[in-house]
Amino acid sequence: MYDIIIVGAGPAGLTSALYALRANKKVLVLEAKSYGGQILNANKIENYPGIASISGFDFANNLYNQVTKLGGIIKYETVNRVEADKTVITNKDTYQAKAVILATGSENRKLQIENEQKFIGKGISYCATCDGHFYKNKIVAVNGGGNTALEDALYLADIAKKVYLIHRRDEFRAEDAYREELEAKNNVEFILNSTIVSLKGEENLTSIIVNDKDGKEQELVVDGLFIAIGQEPKNEIFKNVVDINEHGYIESDDGVHTKTSGIYVAGDTRIKMLRQLTTAVSDGSIAATMAIKEMAK
Repeated sequence: MYDIIIVGAGPAGLTSALYALRANKKVLVLEAKSYGGQILNANKIENYPGIASISGFDFANNLYNQVTKLGGIIKYETVNRVEADKTVITNKDTYQAKAVILATGSENRKLQIENEQKFIGKGISYCATCDGHFYKNKIVAVNGGGNTALEDALYLADIAKKVYLIHRRDEFRAEDAYREELEAKNNVEFILNSTIVSLKGEENLTSIIVNDKDGKEQELVVDGLFIAIGQEPKNEIFKNVVDINEHGYIESDDGVHTKTSGIYVAGDTRIKMLRQLTTAVSDGSIAATMAIKEMAK
């Protein structure tokens, strides 16, 4: 019997573990892939209060070390189901807890067009900091209009010969500071009001076709395409214990409570206005604190 089982080892999940462990609770963290979550893809974090600049890898590693030094148990297993009585069933075992925190984050959203799957790893990537070095002095495109897309374009502009930034609208959702930095780069070109409609190539991606809002077609010869159009959660397996909205995000009355007593939610997997590192760790600390408080009743 664990006091708290946390599903997901991203910033929200690991922060939940940190707070629970400091309260002397027995904690199990279950993670399907690797600790750190999406923050591992961040080349630099420069908007976290009190830390001027840190890589996503270093941030995740520091948080992981904090948790494990306090005795936190992290097992790499895929959660298949969570029951209302706080039973957690994975691909390897079954666990029981007094409280469960769902902190599964979200995954990269796909374009959902022909040949996308074929070119993954052969010209298509969802992580500029992971794969950008393969495109030194080459031509690349970034698709998206949020902070991640513009951060990726900035990172790639220092590596690639040319960077196309493709966005379906005429304005970016990202912070103005990123746009201004990109406008100052002489190797970055904005392709606005445009959507990628097809991908070309034999073994590897060689070009992309984009259509503007008037239907005018343009072919861009590229060596690589970095897709940064947001994330989507994978919460279908939790539908028996939580409510989810039409986009798949978990509903919560006050940010961390779900419809099932003793089951909480934290981080990007829930409905929220802002999905940032600061809000993820905030969710994690609140979820753990509420779980501890309510277990004591």
